[in-house]
Amino acid sequence: MTEPPTAAGVPDMPSPAITERPAKDANGWPMLGLALLLILIGVLALVLGPASGGTAGVAVGIVLGVLLVLSGLVVAAGLTAVAPNESRVLQLLGRYVGTVRNDGLRWVNPITQRQRISTRIRNHETGLAKVNDLDGNPIEISAVVVWQVKDTARAVFAVDDFVEFVAFQTEAAVRHIAGSFPYDSHERLSLRDNADEITAKLSQELAQRVASAGVTIIESRITRLAYAPEIAQAMLRRQQAGAVVAARQRIVEGAVGMVQLALERLDEEDVVELDEERKAAMVSNLLVVLCADRDAQPVVNTGSLYQ
Repeated sequence: MTEPPTAAGVPDMPSPAITERPAKDANGWPMLGLALLLILIGVLALVLGPASGGTAGVAVGIVLGVLLVLSGLVVAAGLTAVAPNESRVLQLLGRYVGTVRNDGLRWVNPITQRQRISTRIRNHETGLAKVNDLDGNPIEISAVVVWQVKDTARAVFAVDDFVEFVAFQTEAAVRHIAGSFPYDSHERLSLRDNADEITAKLSQELAQRVASAGVTIIESRITRLAYAPEIAQAMLRRQQAGAVVAARQRIVEGAVGMVQLALERLDEEDVVELDEERKAAMVSNLLVVLCADRDAQPVVNTGSLYQ
């Protein structure tokens, strides 16, 4: 498995020396039949041996029966059931010998130790974390991560508990991402306005953090993002003020364009001749009407433009 490049601020995880490889296994149903046959023959030998009447026959029957029953039990001990999207990691006297991924009834070396590892897709949701963003503002953030075990050998032998490892690394990645970007900014990437870019960076960092445990990140998504309660009202007022300023700026830009268009049309159509003073008055009146936040109350001039 190729390790992704390490991003800034992400610890350089050591590359595990072990990787998953297939174990030697066989179909378990023929071996189950063999085990039952050996046990049945052994029981018959134990029953029929004493019935032969001779001392030698009794001894042979008992010894043969015990050996056959023990052989059947040994064969049966190698049977293991593997469910879909599960695997069995095999160890022989402390040495990793492979992973069984074929589902159904399988047979492996009876003296191997078998550890069940789920390869199903899992979800992990972080708790609500309180972090300072890049601007130093306290925010509350949480995320959900969809992940799956890809390398069972690394998941078992590279870390103590891969589920706990994913949980801790997810928490660390969320805190690092939250502290690397501002909550709100119009000039650069921000947590609120650039959700897709931020979640992509979060997924990339998580993939680098958990790759050594044989885990792959399918998706990550920020589920909650808000200012901390102690500054929420102040930040809300700041956002409202910013929205009002942006709206006013848009209104003024539109009003100026409308006034300019009106003057140009009056001049082109030769409707009326206005000196500079009257143009200024007209511009002033139009801007007041267009930029006011209330309906204007017009005053009708029944005289001339100069009265």
